Amino acid sequence: MANHAYLRVWTRDFSLETMIAEFARFMTTAPLSAAQTTFSELIVQAVDATETPVAEWDLRPLKTGPAEVAALAAQHLNADTAYIASAKWDLWGFDIESLKWQHKPEPLVLTCHGQEYDDGLASTAGHFMADLGFEHFFTGHGGLLAPGAASNPFNSSDHPLEHTFRRWMAASGNLKEYHSKTRENIQQLFNWVDAIERALPVERSELWSEG
Repeated sequence: MANHAYLRVWTRDFSLETMIAEFARFMTTAPLSAAQTTFSELIVQAVDATETPVAEWDLRPLKTGPAEVAALAAQHLNADTAYIASAKWDLWGFDIESLKWQHKPEPLVLTCHGQEYDDGLASTAGHFMADLGFEHFFTGHGGLLAPGAASNPFNSSDHPLEHTFRRWMAASGNLKEYHSKTRENIQQLFNWVDAIERALPVERSELWSEG
C-alpha cells in the first residue's frame, strides 16, 4: 500500500476554548477542489480511534462550509475528542497504466485533536493535521509497485508496468514534465502552509510521511 503524506500544525494558544474556532480557520485555508468546494463528512471521535464515533454527518447533500462544520463539531466540545472533516483537493496525478497526467479531486482529511485525545496525541501529531493523500503526489513514484524491492526498486522490479514506466521516463521531455507536475503539487502545498501561518498563531508546523 502506498504511503501517505501529512501536514501537522501546532498553535501557540491551543486550548479547549480556542480549538473549534481555530479548526474553522484551518479548514477555511484549505485549497478545496474546484469541483467540490465544500466538506463531505464530519466525524467526532472521542477517547481514541478504537472507540465508536460519538457522531457522524454525511455532509454531501448540505454543501457545508467551514463555519457549518465547526458549528456541528462544537456540539460535542471535549478535550478528549478529535474532529475529522473530509473534503477533496485538486492534485496532478500520474496514471502509471495509461502514462497520462490527470488533474483531479483527491481525498483531503483535516483533523483537530483535543489535548487529551488518545493520551495527548496532539503533542506529536499536531493540534491540527491534514492527511494530504499519497506521498507520491509530492515525491514521485519511487518504486510504488514494488516497495522495498531494492534501494531503487524501479531498477530491479520485473513488473511490466514498471518497465513501461522506465521507458516512458527515458523519452525526451517526459522526465521534465514529471518534475513540473510534481512541483505544481508541492507549490500548492507550500502556498497552503503560508495561508495557515497567516490565519493561525502557528507555533510550528511540519510535513511528515509514512515512508
